[in-house]
Amino acid sequence: MEKRALQLASVASMIDQFNIPNIEILQSLGYKVDVVADFTNPGTITVERSENLKKRLAEMNVTVFDIAIPRSLNPRAISSAYKQVKELLEKEEYNLLHCHSPIGGVIARQAAKGLRRSGLKVIYTAHGFHFYDGAPIKNWLVFYPIEKHYSRYTDVLITINKEDYKRACEKFKAKKTVYVPGVGIDTEKFVPNQLGRKRIRSELNLPDDRILLLSVGELNENKNHISVVRAIADIPNLTYVIVGKGEKKNELEQVAAKCGVDLRLPGFRTDVADFYNAADIYILPSKREGLNVSLMEAMAGGLPIACGDIRGNRDLIDGSGGFLFNPNDIKNIEECIIRILEDSHGMSAHNICKIKSFSIKAVERKMEEIYSDKLVRISSDKVRSNI
Repeated sequence: MEKRALQLASVASMIDQFNIPNIEILQSLGYKVDVVADFTNPGTITVERSENLKKRLAEMNVTVFDIAIPRSLNPRAISSAYKQVKELLEKEEYNLLHCHSPIGGVIARQAAKGLRRSGLKVIYTAHGFHFYDGAPIKNWLVFYPIEKHYSRYTDVLITINKEDYKRACEKFKAKKTVYVPGVGIDTEKFVPNQLGRKRIRSELNLPDDRILLLSVGELNENKNHISVVRAIADIPNLTYVIVGKGEKKNELEQVAAKCGVDLRLPGFRTDVADFYNAADIYILPSKREGLNVSLMEAMAGGLPIACGDIRGNRDLIDGSGGFLFNPNDIKNIEECIIRILEDSHGMSAHNICKIKSFSIKAVERKMEEIYSDKLVRISSDKVRSNI
């Protein structure tokens, strides 16, 4: 008898960076796991890494379906993805569907509506609702009613920050809503390391006494790196490094040149742990986050933190490990960085200790509980026979 599960994400990078542990947990529970994502336009990873991810999944006995799950409200793209996902669900007769991302979550749950009556269980992880305290009114008008509606077709709704969890519990109709502390990070991988610090600083030709301000993430509008570039124009002896790729690269370079800021854009890197080692401060200026992985990695690396006063970040930064700022206030960002430069005593040890409760081991224990929960447990008469 074979139990079958499908992991669905918008882009391959979500599988690569967040969902390999989930696949392994499902396999340990006896599921044959398949994956749906856009591997052609893979998100924050390179096409080469996407191809290598396909090979890795094949070695794990995971079947990959390359479907263009849109990340924007494009009706034609949404319709095409919906038809492909619905056809796949009907053909493969999965017992469990775990979907991710706002639009991917809607497509998957709409496609699964009729199949839930025959036993398909649906889990949805909200990696940060588009509506939140202080969000633009259009986000509330568009995304809130959609998420509320589709919550009724959800057996388990997973939230990764406390603001989303509270709102989902009070307003939504999922059979069960749970809080999981993020996607989990390898706290043993992101430990302070002098060798990594020396290697990256040598590559960037930065002396040890040069202040390295670091961000990790896509170069896009939401990540708001341009505000940091403008905020640090008058801070001496400082280099700003952003590890990641995206459409804002040229604009960032132009603004940095105009402001006289030493900006380095090394692109997508697989050795990001060494960049944390090389840095003196980590900054996350995003306007919106669920529970940011790079922020947790930086904490595990013992970095003092400057980040936006937004949902998710508030779960992690409490004043002892760094400071919060208004992402829309350039002066406030500058003041926050200077405050850390003047006094970061004890922040490193505090962050290393605090982040342990957000470790991959803690999250894996929680995910195994969810996959084993009676709401998604598969009864024997619903399990396909592979004979």
